[in-house]
Amino acid sequence: MPKISIITINYNNLEGLKRTVESVVNQTWQEFEYIVIDGGSTDGSAEYIESQASNIDYWVSEPDKGIYNGMNKGIAKATGEYLLFLNSGDHFFSDKVLEQNHKHIANYDLIYFDLQFIEELKSKVVCYPNKLCFSDLLLGSLPHPSTIIKASLFSAIGLYAEQYTIVSDWKFFILALFKYNCTYLKVNQTLSVFYLDGISSDSTQQEILFNEREEVLNSEFKNIIEDLKELNELRRIVIGLRKSRKISLLVRLGLLNKF
Repeated sequence: MPKISIITINYNNLEGLKRTVESVVNQTWQEFEYIVIDGGSTDGSAEYIESQASNIDYWVSEPDKGIYNGMNKGIAKATGEYLLFLNSGDHFFSDKVLEQNHKHIANYDLIYFDLQFIEELKSKVVCYPNKLCFSDLLLGSLPHPSTIIKASLFSAIGLYAEQYTIVSDWKFFILALFKYNCTYLKVNQTLSVFYLDGISSDSTQQEILFNEREEVLNSEFKNIIEDLKELNELRRIVIGLRKSRKISLLVRLGLLNKF
């Protein structure tokens, strides 16, 4: 059994696919399985994948029902103990990054790293917290290009929900962490590079993203969400009081304890 299965999903993104495949092929540590799922591209992607067949353990090019259907196909074919989704266009941070970090891939259900974001000519590395709170995932998410998932989690939780267009990976992470109490490890290294040009990064898709997240939260965590709304309202009131000049004066006069 290979330690890791790296899975790439692609649809009509030939240039991005080349960048991803070259990144995987050039890794100095090669103890992994590589799977490419193409959704029936018409831009030459299938021909390129076929030309790289000697570097790919399994590939297919056929119509699918969207990105999460493609990711689920990859899961079905993977034989690794851990899975990493490095989708078309994204790539590893360096050729040695797996060699330097594969020792961390053990014992935990989720192992996540920092991620470099690139938008046009700008780039920044986003550092994720060592301890994950429920509130961290309300608006954010773990980054799938730099989060390595124990394959057995998909048996426990289920595959990606294909009825959603944007949030299924986020749903999987929030369920894994806060419903199934999975174990996790943060590694303070940058694993991958993500380009802000995908569907979840498209500003026109933000309403869909919000609505899909609301549906998941109301379905899976309704009681917690009600408590959080009340907590956030109380927090807003406290912040407002702290900014009050009258409250500040009472604190300075010793008539009110600082809060």
